[in-house]
Amino acid sequence: MGGGAVTLEWIESADRLSPWGEASVVVAGLGTSGFAAADGLWSLGAKVLVLDDADTAENAEKAGLLRRLDVEVRLGPGSTAALPEGTDLVVTSPGWRPTYPLLAQAAERGVPIWGEVELAWRMMHPDRVVPWLGVTGTNGKTTTVNMLESILSAEGLRTSAVGNVGRPIVEAVLDEIDYDVLAVELSSFQLHWTNSVTLHSAAVLNLHPDHLEWYAHTDDPMAAYRADKARIYERVTHACVYNVADPETERMVEEAEVTEGARAIGFTLGIPAMSMVGVVDDLLVDRAFIEQRRDSAMPLAQVADVHPLAPHNVENALAAAALARSFGVRPQSVAQGLRDLRLGDHRIQTVAEVDGVTYVDDSKATNPHAAASSMRAFDSIVWVAGGQAKGTTFDELVTTYRDRLRGAVLLGVDRAVIAEALAQHAPDVPVIMIDETETGAMESAVKAAAGLARPGDTVLLAPGCASKDMWSGYDARGADFAAAVTALTDES
Repeated sequence: MGGGAVTLEWIESADRLSPWGEASVVVAGLGTSGFAAADGLWSLGAKVLVLDDADTAENAEKAGLLRRLDVEVRLGPGSTAALPEGTDLVVTSPGWRPTYPLLAQAAERGVPIWGEVELAWRMMHPDRVVPWLGVTGTNGKTTTVNMLESILSAEGLRTSAVGNVGRPIVEAVLDEIDYDVLAVELSSFQLHWTNSVTLHSAAVLNLHPDHLEWYAHTDDPMAAYRADKARIYERVTHACVYNVADPETERMVEEAEVTEGARAIGFTLGIPAMSMVGVVDDLLVDRAFIEQRRDSAMPLAQVADVHPLAPHNVENALAAAALARSFGVRPQSVAQGLRDLRLGDHRIQTVAEVDGVTYVDDSKATNPHAAASSMRAFDSIVWVAGGQAKGTTFDELVTTYRDRLRGAVLLGVDRAVIAEALAQHAPDVPVIMIDETETGAMESAVKAAAGLARPGDTVLLAPGCASKDMWSGYDARGADFAAAVTALTDES
């Protein structure tokens, strides 16, 4: 790679019109965001080197596409062991921890490290700027961003759901479409690698322990996780949306260095105070973005417009509505957008009813708080749970919802963590442990749950854990659950 011995001075304030032909940039990781980052940097004229230790068929295919653009790609073990001399900038995949050798070397040498999100932000400036409405939080991000995209579309705005939702932001920036606004999902990992992103409005939905293994190198992993989530509010220009039921999110707003004039907007399942959105009777209402907010509220939608209808999903809808209203979206578009939306699979999805028992797939509930949100929606539950706990605990969840548990069926590598919480806080709840480690374990788990369930019960797959111990992802786990339920219907 080329580049001088000293990092280029203009990199720190770089934008799309900077002299990128002078820059040697390393892209760390060839995942979805890495591929988009490499493509975007190539379009700017930078000299790009992509490094990834995984020489998979998928990576080889991406590498082939990039090499046709004269982008250098190195795959295979040891490819990321050392940062090449002359590197001016590193653009990292969001999952890479700061302690990863390549990134640690960059930090030691004073080489700037960005994520794909930061790169996308720079690529829009100074002449192609599109406002971002951002969402983060431990749970509910994807649902909220999808709701927001649907509401913005109902308003007639050109928009796209991007970021952690699956589509890289750089890809949208490179689109031929001139977007009016972007609905952006941001994970803590992505926020960690940002330093100049300035959102029009931003929401933190909630804050609970998750992904603490990523922060294991810090003195206080939870504090570090919180600090990265809070970065979304920095420099916000219009509205900082927080969860009234989660005071930590409001504290983040209070501590943030926002642009002068930005407002704090709460969302609540209760009757909203001034500068909040909330619920009155069967309506979602706005007391934040109307002139008469001191003594009245504007109806936005029916609670029944929210699908699937569960308390935490109403919260998601309120957050999405607040962000949309901060951008000037009309009330009728909020209602229409919520009605139009149909979420993807594995989010509180009813699979079937068998012998009076309802089977619900919420495989997307990959941490204890997400599982707790599911449990709020049902009265009598046989809980199917387990997988990779990621350093989290289940004591609070079990203590809160033990009276709703008919029984529990546990599987996966960290099933004992959940079993211990149940034994300590809900000793009367029957527990069945599935010791199989192949994906066929789900069929055994569903059969065991069916044996515990009674008519009127819900067998709820809300694992509270990640899925990669046994499945390729939460979607594959949910599909196996649905297949096992279907097998039950064939037998009944």
